[in-house]
Amino acid sequence: MEERGQNQEMIGERQQPADKNSAFFEDRELHSGGVDIARIEKVYRKLDRRIIPAFWVLYFLCSAIRSNVGLSQTMNEKQGHDLASELHLSPKQISTGLALFYVCYVIFDTPSNLIMTRLSPHVWMSRIVIGVGIIGSCMAAMKAAWSLYLLRLLLGIIIAGMWPGMAYYLTLFYPPSRTGKRIGQYFTAAQVSASVVGLVSAGFQEMDGLGGLVGFQWMFLVYGLIGVVVGISLLWWLPDRPLPPGEIRAREGWRKWIPQSRPALTGEDAQIHYEDLTRVYHRRAWTLKDLWHVIIDWRVWPLMIMYFGVVGVGIGVQNYGTVIIQGANPNLTSVQLSLLFAPIWVMDLIAILLVTPISDRFHRHRALFFCVPVCIQIAGLLVTTYAGSLEHPWPRYGGLLMVGFGLGPTVPITMTWTNEIFQPRHGEVGVAAAAALVSGLGNLGSILTTYALYTGWPADSIPGPKQYRKSNLVMVGILCLSILSAVAMTLLSKFVGNGPRAKQVSSGNSTSGIEGVFEDGAARREVRERGLGRLWVRR
Repeated sequence: MEERGQNQEMIGERQQPADKNSAFFEDRELHSGGVDIARIEKVYRKLDRRIIPAFWVLYFLCSAIRSNVGLSQTMNEKQGHDLASELHLSPKQISTGLALFYVCYVIFDTPSNLIMTRLSPHVWMSRIVIGVGIIGSCMAAMKAAWSLYLLRLLLGIIIAGMWPGMAYYLTLFYPPSRTGKRIGQYFTAAQVSASVVGLVSAGFQEMDGLGGLVGFQWMFLVYGLIGVVVGISLLWWLPDRPLPPGEIRAREGWRKWIPQSRPALTGEDAQIHYEDLTRVYHRRAWTLKDLWHVIIDWRVWPLMIMYFGVVGVGIGVQNYGTVIIQGANPNLTSVQLSLLFAPIWVMDLIAILLVTPISDRFHRHRALFFCVPVCIQIAGLLVTTYAGSLEHPWPRYGGLLMVGFGLGPTVPITMTWTNEIFQPRHGEVGVAAAAALVSGLGNLGSILTTYALYTGWPADSIPGPKQYRKSNLVMVGILCLSILSAVAMTLLSKFVGNGPRAKQVSSGNSTSGIEGVFEDGAARREVRERGLGRLWVRR
């Protein structure tokens, strides 16, 4: 044990090459065991190939099922087969149904994520996707307002914990400062989902009346069934929590009845990962005292307000994008609305792929990478509100494209910043609880934009040149609040709470003590920023 402790202390130390110029071009860093950074990065890329595609697929399907209600409002509208006509709903009832999902999401987000830390993370993620698929399929059978309310409530309960759970899951395999790019990679599934679902909905509208089902019912049914199949496959696809090399997972209790997924890493790769990210292998069961320390940490609240603004705007555009476009140009058909909805999320995707990798390289400047895109959203909403006219509506559509571009990196950056702050300070329970609190309470913004704005605000939804103007300005206001919170977070972090508890600690430890400190290779290495060197070079 003493020898192992000495080796762990040496992890991450830089070995100085004889030729400084050679070191500059090779950009190599050696561990005490002779393993260089290129070898470590190869291990993380192997994890990428196992985890990120699975996360992408599950998030694509869950995003599609969750947001299909928004599209169903305009599908086959001229035939009288849209959601409101089929279920005899008023605009306010639709807004209520949309908002009920987020009420349950807010309430159950944190409990779900905490349960995930106690159980097998990959089994919990599989349970979420299977449940979402079942509820999504049942939405094809909705007949009245009560069924919409019930299924949206159940969907919120089932899906709660998915998004923060994915962020927590990544910290079991990656250093927190490396999670931004990866969160961005699977977050693109939501953008592709919004684009593809919008395009595919045009095809579902052509199936209207087939088999006695209207277009949106076919949409709910097909996506739901695919979700169930994917959820079951995740039991084999996603790896379970990593174990120290040589340790075997016990197959007892409920685990005997669950398929066992193969380890994410084996052999030398597993040993390298263990030495580089030792903290995640040494954890203890958290207590209520540990959880309380996370809840009272002031850093949760600026992050929550940041998330409140950007996710509120994102969900508002997702649920009411086609409604906003229709308000700007009432002459568009339902198919045209679906096709115009897709480019908003293409812009969103482009911004994610451009910004999140750079934000990881300069991870000490998260606030800057957050605030600039939020300013683009504000500019886009102002363009959508004041530019053009009913005779010349396209400038307003251009504003929505700006909003889409600005939305892209803001949510992944907020979740990554949460990982970076709470994993060192509070360990595993810090990431699980803080991510869930930020995501859950932040989704109060989603309740605001889905229930109180647009069609949920009758005085603001009256057709005319000022339609939805007040709703757009409310979203500008909450985005300004997000910027102020990011600035406050940055300034306060420089002066408040930078004592010994800010050290990198074991994944099981919390602010209740700093004994058993593990300063692993990743902790030493991630102190400095990587900059732009070799950003687009594959090693």
